[in-house]
Amino acid sequence: MAKDSFSLHDIVEMKKPHPCGENSWTIIRMGADIRIKCNGCGHSVMLPRREFRKKIKKVIAHAGETKEDESR
Repeated sequence: MAKDSFSLHDIVEMKKPHPCGENSWTIIRMGADIRIKCNGCGHSVMLPRREFRKKIKKVIAHAGETKEDESR
């Protein structure tokens, strides 16, 4: 199995937006299930890892990444 491209505290974009209109989420728990928190309204959702992999579109920012790291 390939290593996941996401980790704890990464900001990810999902394929479908949350009903509040925001499409970016922060990963707040990882294990067999992954809990993500909406960056718009703060609502959190827990998904099985397999379902999360299907619904993720891309990683927007990795944990600990700064604007200086992006410019390099």
